[in-house]
Amino acid sequence: MDALSDVVASLRSGRPFANREDREGAWHTPFAPFAGAGFHIVLSGSCRLLTDNGAPRTLNVGDVVLTPHGTEHALADLGHADEDGPTSLLCGAYQLDRSQSHPLLATLPEVIHLRSQFGRHPALQSAVSLLGSELQHPQQGSVSALSTLLDLLLIYMLRAWLEDESDRGAPGWSAALADPAVSAALSAMHEDPARAWTVEELGRKGNLSRAAFARRFTGLVGQSPLAYLTWWRLSVAARLLKDGTTSLDAIAHQVGYGSQYAFANAFKRAHGISPGRYRLMHASDQQPTQWHPQTGMTA
Repeated sequence: MDALSDVVASLRSGRPFANREDREGAWHTPFAPFAGAGFHIVLSGSCRLLTDNGAPRTLNVGDVVLTPHGTEHALADLGHADEDGPTSLLCGAYQLDRSQSHPLLATLPEVIHLRSQFGRHPALQSAVSLLGSELQHPQQGSVSALSTLLDLLLIYMLRAWLEDESDRGAPGWSAALADPAVSAALSAMHEDPARAWTVEELGRKGNLSRAAFARRFTGLVGQSPLAYLTWWRLSVAARLLKDGTTSLDAIAHQVGYGSQYAFANAFKRAHGISPGRYRLMHASDQQPTQWHPQTGMTA
């Protein structure tokens, strides 16, 4: 699995929420802070995005907004709604497991505003169109279709942001994933975390010397290659522990530890508790949940 897919898989928990909301006249809809990522898509009309920090943002047809940290915000009419006509929105949210927060998530801004531009991010615009259609005209299989489309939407929103950041020459994870040598090393570690990787081997993935690769990786990712590998191994282990079906010995070998004892020591250093205790604490996480980002209600 590639790095971005793994990031999303390690963060996601529960079921995503989405619905279509139509607004007309004077309106104001608040969204409380929550431990997840929210999104809004303007299907027709226009509106304002209001946050505690920063000036109001005008959202037009086709614009996509992601609030990756669950920041409190509101949507409202522009103050001349009669001129713009009704506004249709696709609003939803993803539950995220903050206990396994990937460094990529920490680099995301409070609000990501992806403006609609012809020919820009076509995959994202296609997902938006399909989601709007499924919600407006549900048919047999719509539940499964919506779940799949919402997963795709999250990937496409993150891809679009990373692409825009890379085009701007921004440092950090957008640059790391765009860098051939660093991206190749990340993919190798994500595809085979159990392998006893060396910095020299990872550097060869991008045709770089050991020293040059280590400098580039650390500069872009913010961790040394082997520190990131250790972090990723223990993140994979945490996910397997939550699943509750794999033995501790099997998990240890799947993430590159020669014994259950060595794995347990490394896991406790990273998470502060033993693997067994961690599994017990998170046993209830596997119960399917769904919630509305405005009310916090679960089901």
